[in-house]
Parts: sequence; structure tokens; C-alpha cells
Amino acid sequence: MKPLSGLKRLAFGLVAVVAAALGAFAAMPFLVQADAVRESVQAEIRYATGVDPILRGDMSVSLFPAGSASFDDVVLSDEAGGPPVLAAERLIAQLRLLPLLLGRIEVSEITLIRPRILIDFDTEGRSNWADLVAQLAETVKPANRARNRVTFSEIRLVGGAVTVRDASRSLAETFEQVEMSLAWPSISRSFAATGHFVWRGEKLDATFTLSDFLAALVGERSGFKARLTGALLKLGFDGHISSWPTLKIEGAMAADGPSLRKVMDWVGLTPLPGGGFGRFALNAQTSVVDKAVAFTGLNIEVDGNAAEGVLSLTAGARPHLQGTLAAEEIDIAPYLANVQVLTGNEREWNRVPIRLDGLAAMELDVRLSAARVTVGSTRIGRTALAANLRDGRFVLTIGESQAFDGIAKGVIGLARASDGARLNAQLQFANVDLEKCLSLVFGVRKIEGRGDLTLALEGTGNDVLELTRTLNGAASLVATKGALIGLNLEQLLRRLERRPLSGGGDFRNGRTPFDRLAIAVKIVDGMASVEDVSLEGSAVRLALDGSASIPARDLDLKGTASLIGASVKESGGFELPFVVRGRWDDPIMLPDAQSLIRRSGAAAPLLEAVRGGRARDAVRSAIEQLTTRGSESPLAVAPASPNPNASRE
Repeated sequence: MKPLSGLKRLAFGLVAVVAAALGAFAAMPFLVQADAVRESVQAEIRYATGVDPILRGDMSVSLFPAGSASFDDVVLSDEAGGPPVLAAERLIAQLRLLPLLLGRIEVSEITLIRPRILIDFDTEGRSNWADLVAQLAETVKPANRARNRVTFSEIRLVGGAVTVRDASRSLAETFEQVEMSLAWPSISRSFAATGHFVWRGEKLDATFTLSDFLAALVGERSGFKARLTGALLKLGFDGHISSWPTLKIEGAMAADGPSLRKVMDWVGLTPLPGGGFGRFALNAQTSVVDKAVAFTGLNIEVDGNAAEGVLSLTAGARPHLQGTLAAEEIDIAPYLANVQVLTGNEREWNRVPIRLDGLAAMELDVRLSAARVTVGSTRIGRTALAANLRDGRFVLTIGESQAFDGIAKGVIGLARASDGARLNAQLQFANVDLEKCLSLVFGVRKIEGRGDLTLALEGTGNDVLELTRTLNGAASLVATKGALIGLNLEQLLRRLERRPLSGGGDFRNGRTPFDRLAIAVKIVDGMASVEDVSLEGSAVRLALDGSASIPARDLDLKGTASLIGASVKESGGFELPFVVRGRWDDPIMLPDAQSLIRRSGAAAPLLEAVRGGRARDAVRSAIEQLTTRGSESPLAVAPASPNPNASRE
């Protein structure tokens, strides 16, 4: 029976202890004084930050399911005449249970509900947090930290907002929906912040780490790591930071995203006109000094184009980007995707308004070299370019390009104007493949051979069509050992020499070889006046003058084509006046009718009779000659019963 009585006494003892603990736990809210909790929480925050929080609202204490004290309407500083640097709807302090049972109040964690944090820089660059940061730096010194015995090691921000204002740069940014956990350096020297926030409508997961919190507070060098991850951007940085005597950040940075154009728009940089600037990735040694960012050892990839070099970006009213890049191969098709000079059928100039808004957003000075450049199906060799954007005027300088199997140089300028866009271009192509060159530059595929081409153009307009109506300038071309495509001029002339009034046949599918072709054109208000066009070949010589409408893309030319060579000299030569009408891409050559009639023996009396007023008799005589059986006239018509010896013309 003794063992049983011993168990009973043990059970009763345990029950008594549990009952006493429950009783003490139940009675604790009545034993804990609100003023003591308030003073303890204020002291903890003061020990940790050096600043007394102002707890202006109601307070409540809860011990279930965990001990906590809640304070409404809390501010960290309430300077007269200005908003507080930090204000929160509620502060919740988590209390450690065991010290509470022993009569001590210790805080394990602090949570700020919907805090509003203001970081304000005046015109001289001084922050409203300067005094608080100085107090915090003094507080977290090792000696003071050991004496103050800070018990909590984490501060949470829930549903917060951080506003940054800079009067010197007219800057105001707000980070919303801030959910962050701050690992407070109560024991270690490091500081870390982890969580997420929303900036300009984009949510970013963020992690920041300072290896030496005290050094960072006083402006000295400290290790610094940062990670940002969002739908538009992933960014990582590992290096060092200091803020005295000026802000300086150095280290390795890597970033990538699906669209550089969207990132530029997101951060407030208006993207350049045109297309491209899609998926990107970069890594570089990065140096931030005050308002300038420098990337050295840069490896960057945009739209599948990879390059390396150095870049620097200076912040300001107009951010300034400058640097030098080198690439093995560049495909510029993505950047020309939205540049439509012609309509979809490639027969009319584009009438879509030209947008140049991005030219006024930033300044640019970048030099680029590439071993190969691709433009659609065209391959260009080694190329050196310089892109300059200043005061809304974009200038692309082609230092030298191994283009179209020759050399290309020149300058292309584009700027905003009151009536749209202003274009000016000076280009020189030396010893190039003309078929490739003219096809890409003008969309014309009518000349083969090698030669030199120069262009000097300027004009303004709201769209491409309007721009062509104001074009002024000049163009010249000198080609050797080539051919005109779409016209067999020699065959046509020889046929007309033999039978001036012969019809039928299509000579627009052949070629007219030449030894030399020279073209000189002057352009005034969209009309190109031909000052000189001469073609010399082994069998044909051609001269042209007239005009061409650039807006309408049509020709109005007249000239003389001549057969040359020994056989022609023996027969006295043959010259044919003609006109050229129609569009650039499909012109029609029309021989002079009177010249052909004069060369026709059968039709000559008809022409003379018309001139002399004896048309009726002459017409009858001409018809009789043309229909006489066995006539030797080239215009004689074969009779119903074919005669093998009769002409079929």
C-alpha cells in the first residue's frame, strides 16, 4: 500500500504545480502593469537604436497564445514643423515568456504594422535621417551594445511604405507594400534585410546584407550584398559600400531580364525609337561614385548580340551613357523591325507618323566595332560605328564598314522638328556590289556591277512620305563592268534597226551589259533632276536626261540609245530616241514613234503625206504597198496562202 500512497502524493504534487502555474499564468495580466511594459518596450528600442519612440495611442497586453504588447500610433521622431521620419499604425512587441514569469519584461521581436518611412534630402544633400543615423551609430558600438543588453534581434515591417525625396534632383519615389524582416545586429556586427516590396507597379523580392553595420553607418567601407528578383529584372551584387566623403559602391554585378526596353521604361528612361532591346543579360565590375555608374570588364548580351567593353552612366536630368563595345557579330534586324520605310506591298512610302520621343530622354556617346554585321539576308564585314545622341539629335557615324564587298562610310542624322522629323545623311560607298547596295538602300534591283555611290540628302516630315517631298541634295553613281537588269537594249535596237515597225516581243527580261555607267542627280523638294546619265558598252551607248519623282517613285526620262561597233559603222549607225516612263521598280521604255516611221520605207510616204496634207491618197498608197504579195517591205503582211519567201513582219 505504501507505493500506491507515494504515487498519489506525487500526482497531487504535480497537479498542484500545474494548477499554480495556470493560476499564475491566468493572474499574470492582472500583475503586469501597463506602464512597466510601455517603459520596457521604449527602453528596448532606445537601447537598440538610440532613439526614444513616441507611443501615442492605446496599449494592450496579451499572453495567449504568446506574450505580446501592442501600441497604436507610434512615431520614431516627431520634429516640429515636419512629418516624422517613421510613423506606424501599430507596434507589436513580442515578449519572452520565461523572463515574464520571473518578473522581467524582455522583447524578442518588434513588428511595425503599416509603417510610413520618409527619407528626405534637402538641396545640399543632407538627409532628415542624419541625426538619427548618428545616434544609431553611437548606440551600436560594441561597448554601448554590451552595456545596453539589447534583447530583441529582429524588426518586421508589414504593409509599409518608404518614400524617398531629393530636392536637388526633383526626385520623389515611393516603395509600397513593403514586407521586410530586419535582422538587427544585437549580437553580431552584420545587418540583413529580407522580404519584398512594390516599386512602380512591379513586385521585387529583395535581400540586402551589410557585413559591418557600424562601419556602414559612419560611412566607412563595409561588405555589401544585394539581390533583387522580379518579373522584369533579376539583379545580384557582391562588393563593398561606403558613404564618406561621398557614396561609393564597388563590386561584381550581374543582371538579366526578358526585355531591356521594358526595364528602361520602368526605371523612367524613355527607350530609343525603333525595335529591339528585348532579352538581355550583363555582368561587370561595377563602380558607383555619387551619381555616376561605371561598368568595366563588361559582358553584355542584348537580343542575342553579345559584346564586351566598358560603359558608364551618369544620372541627371538627362542620363548620359558613354562607352566602347566590341562584338564578334551583330544582327541589327531587331532594331529595324519597327522601321518601315515602305508599305507592306513595298510600292508606296510609309505614312505612319515617325515617333522620336525617346531622343529627348537621354544623351548617348557609344562606339561599337564588330567583325560581322547582319542586316536581314545581307552580310557586312568589319564595321566601326559611333552613336551620338545630344540635345535630341541622334547621329550615327560609320567610320568604315566592309559593306557590299566594298567600303562604306558616312553620317546619318535624325532629330525632332516642329513638323515631325529632320533627316540628313552623307554616305559614300566605294567599289561596292551595286546590286546588293542599291537593293538594301533603295529597294532597287536594276543594276549589276561594281562602282562608287555618293549620297547627300536632307529633309523634314511627319512621316516617310512627307519627308520625301522635302528632300534636297544630290546623288552620283559611277559603275564599271556591269549590266542593266530587265532590259536587253542591244537586242531591241538591232530588231528595230532591221524592222522599225515590228511589233511583239518582250525585252524587259534581259540584260544590257556596260563597260561604264555614270549617273549624276540633283534633288530639290523631292524631285530628282538628271544632270547626267551615260552608259557605254561594247555594243550600245545610251544617254539620258529628265526627272524622277521621289514621293511618287516614278520616272519621266528621255534619251538616245545607239548601236556601236564595226558592223554598225559600216551601215551608217543607228540611233533611237526613246522615253522612260513608269515606276522605279518596273519602268517602261518607249521608242520614239516618228523616228521609227521615218526609218520604215513603207511608212515614210504616209508620214510625208500627213505633213503635206495629202493624207487620204497617201494612206491608200501605203496600204497597197504593205499588202502587195511578195513585198520586200519589213511591214508587209503575209497573204492568206503563205509564201515562204514573203516577210512575216
